[in-house]
Amino acid sequence: MTAPRDRNDSPAAVKPAILSVDDDPGVSRAVVRDLRRRYGEKYRIVRAQSGPDALDALREMKLRGQPVAILVADYRMPGMDGIQFLEQAMDLHPYARRVLLTAYADTDAAIDAINVVDLDHYLLKPWDPPEEKLYPVIDAQLEAWLCTEHRPITETKIVGHRWSARSSEVREFLARNQLPYRWYMSDEPEGARLLEAAGTDADHCPVVITAEGEALIEPTDAELATRVGLNTTPSKDFYDLIVIGGGPAGLGAAVYGASEGLRTVLVERTATGGQAGQSSRIENYLGFPDGVSGSQLADRARRQASKFGAEVITTRDVVGLEVRGAARTVRFADGDSLDAHTVIVATGVMYRRHPAPGIDDYTGRGVYYGSAMTEAARCANEDVYIVGGANSAGQAAVYLSRTSRSVTIVVRAPSLENSMSHYLIQQIENIDNITVRSCSEVTTVAGDDHLERITLRNNATDTEETVDAQWLFLFIGAAPGTEWLDGVVVRDERGYVVAGPDLAIDGGRPRGWPLERPPHHLETSVPGVFVAGDVHADSAKRVASAVGEGAMAVMLVHRYLAKP
Repeated sequence: MTAPRDRNDSPAAVKPAILSVDDDPGVSRAVVRDLRRRYGEKYRIVRAQSGPDALDALREMKLRGQPVAILVADYRMPGMDGIQFLEQAMDLHPYARRVLLTAYADTDAAIDAINVVDLDHYLLKPWDPPEEKLYPVIDAQLEAWLCTEHRPITETKIVGHRWSARSSEVREFLARNQLPYRWYMSDEPEGARLLEAAGTDADHCPVVITAEGEALIEPTDAELATRVGLNTTPSKDFYDLIVIGGGPAGLGAAVYGASEGLRTVLVERTATGGQAGQSSRIENYLGFPDGVSGSQLADRARRQASKFGAEVITTRDVVGLEVRGAARTVRFADGDSLDAHTVIVATGVMYRRHPAPGIDDYTGRGVYYGSAMTEAARCANEDVYIVGGANSAGQAAVYLSRTSRSVTIVVRAPSLENSMSHYLIQQIENIDNITVRSCSEVTTVAGDDHLERITLRNNATDTEETVDAQWLFLFIGAAPGTEWLDGVVVRDERGYVVAGPDLAIDGGRPRGWPLERPPHHLETSVPGVFVAGDVHADSAKRVASAVGEGAMAVMLVHRYLAKP
């Protein structure tokens, strides 16, 4: 399906699109006829007769930067039903409103789709007369779409070396921030032509070419964020609430803080979602019986926070926290600072560095901490090794097994049972190309300009084996990364933040606590500074509990603001 072009042979991207997909030609023509009659003047009405055809059209519109306002999909279509289509379409055009066209007998499926694809409305057939049954629905959806963020998605190009650590970091940065890009290798013809046009060469990669044609030579994350439209600067000097960290706990806090009227800003170093945002499929999160990808969940939460008025700023690294009377001051690595009445620390955890000698030399060149979704396409039909036994490792293994020749999970424990959810263990057992090597660890790595071999040690048999490996993904434990809080709030021996009743000493107030009341449940040893999520000592390390703590922390923020 080809997008129309104007007289200058450029994409006709002025009008937002309303796309209708139905395999019944008669129904399809009728839907499009009624839509064009009412909306054809301001919107481009696109018709498709199958889910794959409609996805092709959506991909083309995405690359050309044409916004899509509404997707109308028939539920009963062969090969790909309407729910399956909408689930894939929402990743291409997340701001489009989603309407399912159903017969009366399919209303249960439509109700289920509300959870699966964030369905905005379901419409019963027949819809005659359209003035009473179709147009009011579409009018309401268009009004909602016009009130939300829906900037056109245009294409960014990255040119770099296949085994360049920084090129990998740039791809990861864009992917985690939900920014589409196209990757070109510097030693291929098209990549070389782009480098020439940018006035540089392969020695100065990566090069990022924005949709506007601006070439960024070896950009920093902050420069990249600014050029691709991410917000990096707070609009105010003082807030009611600063949320540090954009994982599930931070996003939950931002949503509840902003929705309850607090002037809220969320500060994130890299991208919203945290480690959960890198998960290919979260299947035990309440309300999503068919699972949801971490990136989808993070993107929806970010848009939800923005809808309520929370500011989300990225590429700002928090390095300090100070108490200045009633204000709490957050200091950034670039020397700037930001003040607020309250702070919620929701920085989550980071993957621990692997101790094998020289392994850091291959990071981004065959060795990756997380990043399974970003690198999956590049390791298709190859052998992949994953180190780790928790849910993140299991989700990565299931995801990579779809395209990789084989996936080997390397875990030091005798089995996965004590560290991974039961549903994931069952999935792994039923996938033929996944192997679990228990009681094992990676001891050495080797290669020239990238990873080529790893040595595996079996601690149960005291034997070693060297295998060919170009792809090693690491999901080994977690470190809180709270050194910047040293001397400010109480942390346990591993660096996790202690809060609430756990601060009490012999049943009394914590040492140095300045108030007559005891700390609130999620309040740290500094009044007005709260903690939520994985960085909280003895946290559950689950998405749902992190979101819950983020919401609870906001409730306690209100309590603090009412009576410090």
